[in-house]
Amino acid sequence: MSSVLAAIPDKVTRVLRGVAGADVSRSPSRIRSGLFSGLMSGLWLVFLIGPVHRQWVRGEQLRAGLSAVTVLVFGGLIVLAFLVFRQPNPEETDRVAPPIARAWLLLAVMTALCLVMVALLGNIAVVTAIYVGVIAVLVLPSRAGGAAVILVVLGMLALSATVAWDDGPPFYLAFIPLVVWLGREVGLRGQRLRVAAQRQRAEMDIIEERNRVARDVHDILGHSLTVITVKTELAQRLIDLDPDRARTELADIERLAREALAGVRSTVGGLREMSLVGELANARTALRAAGIEADLPVPDGIPHERAVLFGWVLREAVTNIVRHSEARHCTVRVTPVSIEITDDGTGLRESSDSGSGLTGLRERVRSAGGALSLANRPEGGLRLLASFPEHTAHQS
Repeated sequence: MSSVLAAIPDKVTRVLRGVAGADVSRSPSRIRSGLFSGLMSGLWLVFLIGPVHRQWVRGEQLRAGLSAVTVLVFGGLIVLAFLVFRQPNPEETDRVAPPIARAWLLLAVMTALCLVMVALLGNIAVVTAIYVGVIAVLVLPSRAGGAAVILVVLGMLALSATVAWDDGPPFYLAFIPLVVWLGREVGLRGQRLRVAAQRQRAEMDIIEERNRVARDVHDILGHSLTVITVKTELAQRLIDLDPDRARTELADIERLAREALAGVRSTVGGLREMSLVGELANARTALRAAGIEADLPVPDGIPHERAVLFGWVLREAVTNIVRHSEARHCTVRVTPVSIEITDDGTGLRESSDSGSGLTGLRERVRSAGGALSLANRPEGGLRLLASFPEHTAHQS
């Protein structure tokens, strides 16, 4: 089933995007999640099979057919709501919420279908209004969703009171959407708190890094520039009096300037320091978010500079896999002289290996004495390999 979901055509995505009026994710994991949730929710409509079947047995074929079509359309709208109309969670910063007017239109159509089912199937169909309330919680912002839920609860109470019941009206069912709305609000509040905490930690990390750089640059340049200024003044005075001593001072000035420059480069380089272990953790998170199963190693015995380079290779490869491959599996293999990343996605398309990211990566590997190769696998997917000569295995 996952292969079918991962291969949803672009035409279908464009149709769904047009219906929702917003971006529709092509992430296989999100598509699978939305479709699964919608199907599992709509599955409970099977309780209406009995009434439809009884209509058919009684010879009411036309009524039974209309009932069946109405139930199927209602179930399809439930799936559609989970796929493209769902409001993004606070942690889904890359999703855009569909226009609220279209969400209200969806709820209006579902409400009309609910009333049609009550007219066709009788009082048992009243409980389908629960779906309208739950979908309202799903597709509307918090306050609008709460207002819609109240309307649904009142409507269900009114319907329950006006139709005949063998065992009395099931008023308690009307409050299920309200419970769902309260539960979602609690969950959303927790997510907002987590997002705020993560944002605050990120801001604190940036401030700490800025302070570290400011301290390091001050310590490196403050002393060096002071000494350089003093020696420059001394060299100017000694040019005519003692040329040899002036040349010595100028040589010291050059040495100090180079040392200061190297120190600044080292400090700035700390802002971009790459870690293979850290990139493996980032890769696992990114692949999991895209619904891609990852087989990642625990690196051991990799020289530091080689590990830094492998981190850059892994970052670029995983970025391309998540963005373009439509893969379901990704495997990474690391040795002291190579890193290999394979996937089972669509493979290399024509001229797609000439992007600036891969070009820069190839130059980076070549400048370190290695080679980068990129090719389609016979069994499908892509293989990216960065390799170095065996005799460099233990060079740091």
